[in-house]
Amino acid sequence: MDAALSSLRDAMQAVGAEARVLRSRPATRDSRASTDVWVRCRPGEGEVLEVHVAVIGNVDSGKSTLVGVLTHAALDDGRGSARARVFTHGHEQSTGRTSSIGQHSICLDASGTFLNDAQYRPSTASDYVARAAKIITLVDLAGHTKYFKTTASGLTGHLPDYAAVVIGANAGVIGMCKEHLGVALALQIPTFFVVTKVDLAPAHVAKHSLETLTTILKHPSIRKKPFMIRSMDDVITCAKHLHTSNLAPIFVTSCVSGAGLDLIRTFLDLLPQRHQWSTKRAEGAQFMINEVFGVPGVGTVVSGTVRSGVIVPGSVLALGPDVSDGTFKPCAVKSVHFKRLPVDHVVAGQTASLALKKVKRSGVRRGMILADPGLHCSAGWEFEAEIAVLTHSTTIQTRYQAVIHCEAVRQSAQVVGMDRDRLRSGDRATVRFRFLQHPEYLTPGARFVFREGKTKGVGRVVGFADEKRKA
Repeated sequence: MDAALSSLRDAMQAVGAEARVLRSRPATRDSRASTDVWVRCRPGEGEVLEVHVAVIGNVDSGKSTLVGVLTHAALDDGRGSARARVFTHGHEQSTGRTSSIGQHSICLDASGTFLNDAQYRPSTASDYVARAAKIITLVDLAGHTKYFKTTASGLTGHLPDYAAVVIGANAGVIGMCKEHLGVALALQIPTFFVVTKVDLAPAHVAKHSLETLTTILKHPSIRKKPFMIRSMDDVITCAKHLHTSNLAPIFVTSCVSGAGLDLIRTFLDLLPQRHQWSTKRAEGAQFMINEVFGVPGVGTVVSGTVRSGVIVPGSVLALGPDVSDGTFKPCAVKSVHFKRLPVDHVVAGQTASLALKKVKRSGVRRGMILADPGLHCSAGWEFEAEIAVLTHSTTIQTRYQAVIHCEAVRQSAQVVGMDRDRLRSGDRATVRFRFLQHPEYLTPGARFVFREGKTKGVGRVVGFADEKRKA
């Protein structure tokens, strides 16, 4: 084993990577000796890995506090100091509740050391990103019921690799926590659980909250295996198998005392990318637009995720679909930024900001894409989908209208056809939707959420009704 590890380290040294031994098992009568080794490229030797983790849960469960503690390497004072570092708007500061989608980065080097410290600020994030070999992007989502549309957009539009469900030990699994968990499971996002505020909750209340969570996960409709994380060995086991099994790791933490935070940090360090982005880098470039900004002195800037290919400054891409006619028009990329750091290229799987040349801010909206002209992308008014109704008070029939959240697209659509007369809660069907305002570009196989009032459902795009899209 020593000779094998020495050869591995020499080989990784030659290609600019670090090899780190995580755990070793000695030989026994029934098995040979084994060692788990983590390999990661050094900064500048390969592409920076980026893993997206959506942070969801009920309001006041401690999501933003957890994000603030992890990204700023400083414990909470019990009165909101950690969450104040990650809030964006003034009303979030005054109410203590998140109402927007926040993206916060954890930077790690090739050896797994966390680069974030108490001096970390969003304005200086580029200094940390320049030294990082891996970045964990925590997508902080709203927990209040009236902001569910924002949370749905975050779960679909930011393409999360994993979802962290945060549960307050003093409150348990209540309110929107169940709604968020149901949507994450329906979208087939691997999920782990963080039980916070264990220092605040009485022992019997915290125990009851854990028992309730375990019972819910074992329900026949979920069929998850609860796995209490108590040691680094448990962390390594769950990080290896989370995206390929029905494991449900449970962390018990406190952002005030710091209990359990080291286990979460190691877990995030070891989580691999769920999507095989490396196989998509050879395809034509495609960029999904999540946000649009007008920057003085720069012009129109769009941010989002690279879904395929490589984008470099000077690239000429097709922007669309246009609101007026649904066409795609050529535009040039002036500059490229990755986590506030100017770079010479970005690849599939990374989030980026692109400055567009000679494009008006009013001509770009959330849900549009930038694509290689050779892909010949086109938009459509209608699409077919396989859907499942999660909750609905009455019945769904033809002409029913709901808001579709599919990746970055968010628009009202009407049911114009389905293979059943009516649908109720728990039913599944193949349905044809038609957008009400303008055509959209959707990816075949993309999963989406639809909602209307208290009605919620999920689906998967299986085809397009427009002949042009079929071709």
